[in-house]
Amino acid sequence: MLEPPVFVTSRLVVRLLSQQDVAAVLHYYKENQAFLEPFEPIRPRNFYTKDFWTQQIEKSLIEFGYDRSLRLFIFTRAEPKKIIGTANFTQMVQGVSYSCSLGYSLAQSEQGNGYMVEALQPGIQYLFEGLNLHRINANYMPHNRRSGSVLKKLGFVVEGYARDYLLINGKWEDHILTSLINSNWVDT
Repeated sequence: MLEPPVFVTSRLVVRLLSQQDVAAVLHYYKENQAFLEPFEPIRPRNFYTKDFWTQQIEKSLIEFGYDRSLRLFIFTRAEPKKIIGTANFTQMVQGVSYSCSLGYSLAQSEQGNGYMVEALQPGIQYLFEGLNLHRINANYMPHNRRSGSVLKKLGFVVEGYARDYLLINGKWEDHILTSLINSNWVDT
């Protein structure tokens, strides 16, 4: 099995969680619950529990080992034990489409610092160069201009508009569909 990547940028450390991070991930989601709720699906009842995250961390490592996902968490180098965001590459498909879906979140207190673009760049590079994926899909709600701006800065191209696309916070929401193509993809 591949060793899970750890990306270190000038200001950030971006990596999968370990069991030592359970308290930090609970703190991140509890502290940002009201801020993130309008942009996320309704969470399971046990989402904010130690048991849930103990299992999620194990599941994430297994999914990574089978090339099914890369569920990353964002830490600052100044505070390497405090989570400030997430960057999830999921629904990985090898063969035919060589693609995945991208979803992310950032703490309310960290908005506007350029952290998400900085965090996503090495993950995208890893998926394109290390895992040879051809395409990353990312979608955002039309009113979420910050998310649209992040994707544009990273080179994602708008491909369409999907009505009632995802069930977000208990309501079907329209989404703008975007993608980033790996122009250096090679057939193996």
